[in-house]
Amino acid sequence: VQLQASGGGLVQAGGSLRLSCAASGSILSINDMGWYRQAPGKQRELVAGITRGGSTNYADSVKGRFTISRDNAKNTVYLQMNSLKPEDTAVYYCNAEIRPSTSWYFREYWGQGTQVTVSS
Repeated sequence: VQLQASGGGLVQAGGSLRLSCAASGSILSINDMGWYRQAPGKQRELVAGITRGGSTNYADSVKGRFTISRDNAKNTVYLQMNSLKPEDTAVYYCNAEIRPSTSWYFREYWGQGTQVTVSS
């Protein structure tokens, strides 16, 4: 099982980016999915999360600008980022609670990270 993130890049302040993260492998079920970010010299922080049923939560700093969604049929989570600010610059990581077909238990998986850079 692995998570593959894509969609990062360089954008000017006020612009938009859409991140995607697809889970692949032998998967029985996926519970919560989410996006975290880590800026240089700072701790990793939760940006947004979404349950299997579609309930969402956001960091206060991104509310009203970012939207998280998921496609359960594709085992994919998305992060639409609008009105980007320089302070959104970070490496973004996707995260998911996955039950592999080889296990009775759910465990946490992380994607490889994708760089988002917002220029002023």
